[in-house]
Amino acid sequence: MLELLFSALVTILPDYLYRRYKQGKRLGHEINLFSVWYELRWGITGCAVLAISLLTVIFYFHPTTNNVTSLFRTVSILSDRPGRVEEVYVSDNQFVRAGEPIFRLDTQRQRAAAETARRRILEVDAAIAVARSEIAAADGAIVATQSQLKQAEDDLRRREDLTDRNQTIVSEQELERLRLTVIGLTGTLAAAEAQRDVVVGRLETLLPAQRDSAEAALRQAETEIEKSTVFAGTDGTVRQFKLKPGDLVNPILRPAGILVPDGSGLGRFQAGFGQISAQVLHPGTIVEITCASKPLTVIPMKVVEVQQAIASGQLRPTDQLIDIQDRARPGTILTVIEPLYEGHADYVPPGSRCIGVAYSSHEKAIAAGEITGFSAFISRIVDGMGIANAIVIRAQALLLPVKVLVFS
Repeated sequence: MLELLFSALVTILPDYLYRRYKQGKRLGHEINLFSVWYELRWGITGCAVLAISLLTVIFYFHPTTNNVTSLFRTVSILSDRPGRVEEVYVSDNQFVRAGEPIFRLDTQRQRAAAETARRRILEVDAAIAVARSEIAAADGAIVATQSQLKQAEDDLRRREDLTDRNQTIVSEQELERLRLTVIGLTGTLAAAEAQRDVVVGRLETLLPAQRDSAEAALRQAETEIEKSTVFAGTDGTVRQFKLKPGDLVNPILRPAGILVPDGSGLGRFQAGFGQISAQVLHPGTIVEITCASKPLTVIPMKVVEVQQAIASGQLRPTDQLIDIQDRARPGTILTVIEPLYEGHADYVPPGSRCIGVAYSSHEKAIAAGEITGFSAFISRIVDGMGIANAIVIRAQALLLPVKVLVFS
């Protein structure tokens, strides 16, 4: 409307004044409802061309958007395993600090597993003590067998010496018996030593491995018990939390609730501008927004980040070929904006929906000498045209409560 009024002032109005005072044509006589187009055709045509040109320039270099919001992060309250709730420590809409417990699952099975592992450790320790006793017994058996073997070898040696001096004193059967006794005791000694090696191997290898396994099972059970208590990972407020003892929680099918981190989304907005504005949006661009959650207020912002990729072009591999015409929405240029002055957006709740307008500026390029002469003059005029959108957004800020409360 402002652009149309301005265009009419410099086109239709001079044309009318020329017809009225130069040609003497009067409104309501020569200039009437039926002859207005013919009489003011130059002014009307010039007004249309100028208004369209002004609107194109203004909305290209000073784009507007109705898609401004402050996105905030949420954290699902999930347990590491499914189970029934045994105890709840917080209530809905309660603020929690990082590390505070939220709820605890039933741990009866895990406690039983931990107790079984502890009993297994005690059992292995008892087996170790028994193995040490068996080693001592095996050592005693080896010593006894060695003494018997030495005595048998001595007897055999004496009998053989006597036989060498006088063959009639010791019979051949006696010598054979002594030789068999020595062979038998030698085998008994080897068996005793082998049995000791078996006990030593069990004591030094098998039982420690069994104890380590039992300790690992105990640690696993204790870890499961610890993981049964769900803690807050960050400072925030618990939302949609209706758990009661006895409820079933499943990390895949049924989360316990949502944790909204403290300060998430506060003072940081995301704005989606049309793709035609891609060349005029850059970090540092000034943006003004007004929100229904903070009416009658225009908040100055600045662009801090421009997303280089447009979300509508995102592709995920599937088992079907993608047809481009199925993507009807063209997508927008996503920009991240923050308050130009600290604290100006603190009272805008995260998730608020706002409208905004961006103002392009060529001042730095002109000061750096990149734009000079007539181009600099035109660039200043283009920058000054942003006042039209500035007036419009202030009018929208004034009319927004009326529109929402009365005409919605």
